Amino acid sequence: MQRIIKNGQVIDETWHLLDKDATLEGLSNADDLIVPLVLWREHAHALKVRDGGLGIWLDSDEEVEEIAGDLGHFKVIALNFPSFVDGRHYSSARLLRERYGYQGEIRAVGDVLRDQLFFMQRCGFDAFAIRADRDPHDALQSLQDFSVCYQAAADQPPLFRRRQG
Repeated sequence: MQRIIKNGQVIDETWHLLDKDATLEGLSNADDLIVPLVLWREHAHALKVRDGGLGIWLDSDEEVEEIAGDLGHFKVIALNFPSFVDGRHYSSARLLRERYGYQGEIRAVGDVLRDQLFFMQRCGFDAFAIRADRDPHDALQSLQDFSVCYQAAADQPPLFRRRQG
């Protein structure tokens, strides 16, 4: 069983991340599923009435605007990083938190490494599925790499606003 980092802790994964070519056939009605955008587009009506939890995952070339009207249906939004150098979903996480007010879990999946976690958290991610060949306990420590941030981000206002209060 995979272990993920969620809300500052390493926990056992309970959600099933479906492959991009998954179909509705053979899916359990009670499992918590994170479905690819293509499956959501084709079968949203059937996925909405399932008993299990529902999440969606977007590849790096898929935009959050495509699901903006459906955010209330998802407990988890997983944003896939196909490569360490592909940072498009940093913006996606900020859009979900700041423009669309999404309060559910935003999870980084794919080629997610320790060096990215602190900055991902600043953009609005609160869960991380670390690459399988890496230690999630080691990666967890990266969330404490910096004690003060000057810039505004999804997780806190700029430093000058924090000092005035």
